[in-house]
Amino acid sequence: MKKKNTKIRGNANRPRLYVFRSNKHIYAQIIDDNQNKILITKSSLSYQDNNKSIVYANCETAKMIGKLVAEACLEQGIQKIVFDRGDKLYHGRIKALAESARSAGIKF
Repeated sequence: MKKKNTKIRGNANRPRLYVFRSNKHIYAQIIDDNQNKILITKSSLSYQDNNKSIVYANCETAKMIGKLVAEACLEQGIQKIVFDRGDKLYHGRIKALAESARSAGIKF
């Protein structure tokens, strides 16, 4: 099966929310592709719960990262974004992060 050569791009009106998931952590970045600039970044590496750093990012951690990204977006006046999950399937931690951002007020 051949992969489609499509690229998701964000702009100043609708920046791109790029989500990357590794085996241990999850990362989310808000990117303005017109200026090639990262506006907001949150990850499970920087998130601490009760002064303990996260050893492994699960769905609960992904929900917290989605909520933190949405709050940071709303603080900067960003209400609409384009969602970019890379080549990962929309389930598990990626889905938890996206649904958490939506419920916090961000429109995809």
